[in-house]
Amino acid sequence: MRSRNLLCIPALAFSLLSSCRDPEPFPESMHDERLSGGSNTVFDKTSGAFSNPFPGLSAYDSRVHAFGDAQFSQTFVTAPATVNSGLGPLFNNVSCVSCHHNDGIGVPTTGEAQSSLLMRISLPGTDEHGAPRPVPGYGTQLEDKATFGKMPECRINISYTYNTFRFPDGETCELRTPVYSLTNLYIPISGYLLSPRLAPPVFGLGLLEAVTETSILALQDPADINHDGVRGKANYVWDPATQSVKLGRFGWKANTASLLTQVAAAYNQDMGITSSIFPKESSYGQQQDDKLQDDPEISATVLHSVAYYMQTLSVPARRNVTDRRVLRGKEIFKAAKCNSCHVETLTTGTNMAFSQVSNQTIHPYTDLLVHDMGKGLADDRPDFLAGPADWRTAPLWGIGLFETVNYPAFFLHDGRARNFTEAILWHGGEADYSVEYFKKLLKIDRDALITFLKSL
Repeated sequence: MRSRNLLCIPALAFSLLSSCRDPEPFPESMHDERLSGGSNTVFDKTSGAFSNPFPGLSAYDSRVHAFGDAQFSQTFVTAPATVNSGLGPLFNNVSCVSCHHNDGIGVPTTGEAQSSLLMRISLPGTDEHGAPRPVPGYGTQLEDKATFGKMPECRINISYTYNTFRFPDGETCELRTPVYSLTNLYIPISGYLLSPRLAPPVFGLGLLEAVTETSILALQDPADINHDGVRGKANYVWDPATQSVKLGRFGWKANTASLLTQVAAAYNQDMGITSSIFPKESSYGQQQDDKLQDDPEISATVLHSVAYYMQTLSVPARRNVTDRRVLRGKEIFKAAKCNSCHVETLTTGTNMAFSQVSNQTIHPYTDLLVHDMGKGLADDRPDFLAGPADWRTAPLWGIGLFETVNYPAFFLHDGRARNFTEAILWHGGEADYSVEYFKKLLKIDRDALITFLKSL
């Protein structure tokens, strides 16, 4: 026993010395492209692949993550109630997990218990912070559910038109175009702009938050100086948590600066739950407002723990990286210049306060910038500096597991695409070159590209 304790002394000393050093970059000699999230990668390809905490969290941090996880799953009810009180009076859903199923992509339906599609609304112009201009009586998001005795703001209807695309070799692909309409408006409005938003996956977000602003800005080319047709730009947004303008990096149009704000906004707009960041009900100023003096309805502890839960969700590892078809697909991905926007590798900054995300080499396949994606995907609704056809480059890490985690899988900001081929064909604008390249590929190469995407 004595010798065992002596052996522990050098290990303890090394641990203490290591804890005093600055976090160091991940050694290049240990690079493994399977490690999409750097040291925060998990080798899990099951339906729970998006729900794993960072490996190596301390006992305390693990408890905070677990508490946030529990809150993420909590169902809210109407006031007064002793637990999880304050739902509504207007809302879209009753819990975080009801939209972000298994921490993954949502379902593009409305009105149902498991629906994950919400509708942003605004008038032309901006508010005092450059944000979309609210619609009187509706704000900037439509709530299609209400508590007992209140009226939902409206009913959101979705219909689809279909057309068939034919590749030169004869293979076909059916594309569906969503058409949105509002009925049962509780007060009449006109001249409004609509933008559907599907609930996105929530894993790996802490790593994206840790990428430095300098790194993101270095990927911009708004004047297309290199003449490749790709003109990514940053979206700068008003952050209510800090009361300042900051770089946007979350949301389909990169219209949110931090995960804390993202969580607080979701509680407020999606569930009608107030917090220190959004102390007013989403129904404030409307005839639907309950006028109860029960705010804030969640504590700072709950708010920060849910944000921490999302910050510390791991990224699933890539699979089959040495497979011949995967390697061929990766070559095609680069030849088609898909990586001009879906940038494979980013590096997080040094963060002494949050060492788990510090100096990590990650492979999210995004530049976190917004790009003009063409008329086909345009919602014609600006959002801060993001134009009517601009969308943030969606991270591709984990996309190959969407069908496993969230079957059936849906893609793009409104879930119109039901498979990879549809999603690619919907790209336009700055992605025109990539789409035309894809259309001209032989079927064996199209399949190789899809196989590569499924490995991510």
